[in-house]
Amino acid sequence: MISVVGNSGVGKTTLAARLAERLDLPLAPERHVERPFHRRCTQDPHRYAFANQMDYLLFRAEQEADLRDRFGHGVLDGGLDLDYFGFTHLFHQKGYLSDTEFDICRRLYLSLRRAQPPPRVFVVLTAPLPVIRERFSRRARTAEVAQADDLPALQSLLDIWLGQLQPAQVMAIDAAEEDPTCSHLLDGLVRSLRSLPMLESPATGGRHA
Repeated sequence: MISVVGNSGVGKTTLAARLAERLDLPLAPERHVERPFHRRCTQDPHRYAFANQMDYLLFRAEQEADLRDRFGHGVLDGGLDLDYFGFTHLFHQKGYLSDTEFDICRRLYLSLRRAQPPPRVFVVLTAPLPVIRERFSRRARTAEVAQADDLPALQSLLDIWLGQLQPAQVMAIDAAEEDPTCSHLLDGLVRSLRSLPMLESPATGGRHA
């Protein structure tokens, strides 16, 4: 499994879609519009953040399990780990989740991860905060759970989480250059990913962690 992660607005969704296309792998998209509590959480986060995060954690784990069961591999636009270490921690930090609610989310995340391994590699998109802020402001989403003012705190949380991973699990990509199609990133990224054992023979039907 390949998980494309990074701050809100940095370009995860575009790169994940292009990467899945180039590698001929199935994609697990974010699908935030379809989640039952997403819009309500943007309107009243103190009331709906807990339900929203429980739904997202379960949904992203289900997406992973589905890709593994049906294909053995795939690309995640964000994913379970980003939702937990990024947004769940952010909402707790902002007071949208109580200590008890956060602990329930923590227990759920740990149980879900015990049931299936983490992605083989996290492709981390990086860019200076002013660049991310500008891209975030241009997003055409009708409902944003995280706001522009949350981007520095979210980046700090992601840095803490990613710093705990093994170097072999992380592939950092400089996304500072404006490139709406991610064309300048793809060739080198695809070559690096194809060199990993998990992508040597994707047509064999074997399961790849």
